Amino acid sequence: MKNLVHALAALAAMLCAAIAGAADLKVLASNGVRATLEELAPAFERETGHKLAVTYGVAAVLKRQIEAGEAFDLAILTSGGIEDLATQGKVDGASRTPIARSGVGVAVRAGAPKPDIGSTEALKRALLSAKSITWTKEGASGVYFASVVQKLGIAEQLAPKLNLAASGAQVGEKIVAGEAELGALLVNEIMALKGVDLAGPLPPELQSYTVFHSGVSTASKNTAAAKALAHFLTTPAAAALFKSKGQEPG
Repeated sequence: MKNLVHALAALAAMLCAAIAGAADLKVLASNGVRATLEELAPAFERETGHKLAVTYGVAAVLKRQIEAGEAFDLAILTSGGIEDLATQGKVDGASRTPIARSGVGVAVRAGAPKPDIGSTEALKRALLSAKSITWTKEGASGVYFASVVQKLGIAEQLAPKLNLAASGAQVGEKIVAGEAELGALLVNEIMALKGVDLAGPLPPELQSYTVFHSGVSTASKNTAAAKALAHFLTTPAAAALFKSKGQEPG
């Protein structure tokens, strides 16, 4: 009995210590990792006792918010964005952690015919044949796809068809509503949209990958917990989930 009392006392002490060490983490995360992070966050909270308050958005917009003074503990943005914030002294450069990377794909409304986009010429024909097209104005995938259109030499021809969006979610909304026949977005974001199908990734010769890194704020008071979250996102279980969502783990 005495041993049991001691064991319970020790367990209580451990639980109290865990609770005392629990942190509330503010996370700013790109929409490019949303589908996976939404599933991983509850598991991290259960395993560590830490609580996450996650704000999702377009990486470029979140970066501007941080530059304007937005407080955070961990940011998960494009690798270039995290590197720039580290140069500005807002992110601890030594804390940068590769999380995942995503290729660009083309979306259509669920059940609609999927155009052939398996080669450069096929993609060009599909875009010229489409009645309307959308992509994000500032999202990494949208900025890149705009450069692809320029490379294909059809920017002027597509201009009257464009119905650009403010976010990946809005790309999906425009496609579902019939306001856009085709949409360009990260493959994993397309897979997470309701009412939308993935026509396919860009052909290999045109494909580009957006790489997402995490970085701990230099002003964070929960550095250890923020680093623990970054590490959690690189575990084998997390990697398997990223793959299932259409991404390649970091």
